[in-house]
Amino acid sequence: MSTLYVSHPAFADHLTPPGHPERPERMRAVEQALEAETFQALARVEAPLAEAAVATLAHPEAFVEALDRVRPREGSVRIDGDTVMSVGTWEALLRGLGGVTHAVDEVMAGRAQNAFCGIRPPGHHAEQTTAMGFCFFNFVVCAARHAQKAYGAQKVAIVDFDVHHGNGTQAIVWDDPSIMYASTHQMPLFPGTGARSETGVGNIVNCPMRAGDGGDRFREAFDDAILPSLKTFSPDLIVISAGFDAHKRDPLGGLWLVEDDYSWMTKRLMDVADEHAGGRVVSVLEGGYDLQGLGQSTAAHVRALMRG
Repeated sequence: MSTLYVSHPAFADHLTPPGHPERPERMRAVEQALEAETFQALARVEAPLAEAAVATLAHPEAFVEALDRVRPREGSVRIDGDTVMSVGTWEALLRGLGGVTHAVDEVMAGRAQNAFCGIRPPGHHAEQTTAMGFCFFNFVVCAARHAQKAYGAQKVAIVDFDVHHGNGTQAIVWDDPSIMYASTHQMPLFPGTGARSETGVGNIVNCPMRAGDGGDRFREAFDDAILPSLKTFSPDLIVISAGFDAHKRDPLGGLWLVEDDYSWMTKRLMDVADEHAGGRVVSVLEGGYDLQGLGQSTAAHVRALMRG
């Protein structure tokens, strides 16, 4: 079985103000990185357009309807200081929902071994009733709950290696023992959550890092905390919040990961998936704001998914 790449041109139509780090060029950097000959064996599909109701897997219907009402028909609307909706944002969000649920469909049905969803805007800061931190809908929670609802997955693990803590993901699954959330992230840093003491109902594993930490500390966190917890949890599917802003080039963080670190982490997660989840992994793009670092890190991550 192959690795599936899910994306769509509409993700570049979510426009942000000049100078905003979460910009359409991010998608172009990902696309260019995956044009290399190494990736010719990737199965590629355009993200389908989902119904907005799919977002209710993670959010109340009233919140989804409120976002629909405020989306602009021209120009843009600020949701908060750094979270902006443009005319193209709504389609990007629906394609994001369609992309992650389609990836889950293909992986859970055995038509793909694993999948990478190259989507934007990101999602892991989106709480149940709050859009924030560039994020509107929490795509990884929607993916996890779609696997549970549509395919009877008993347990799903979400692993997040973005430089920022996924406060939204943690808040939504806080009291849901059927979903594990594990995160490596820089502290102190936006959004201010992610202390080791935040453990939910025993389903949350936080491994905060300090500015200047590099691959050795990440590998230690994976070996000592995240991988053992994953094995104990024994998920039916692993969903990755694949943020590449812990890369040493990234302007929004102070960590020092390089491409080999992302490859290593991906391979270790795949090892756990092989042992417990039939190899099933769905990865979803989150952050990564230096275009060179984003492209190179994405390439390393997808190459590892392809068992390269």
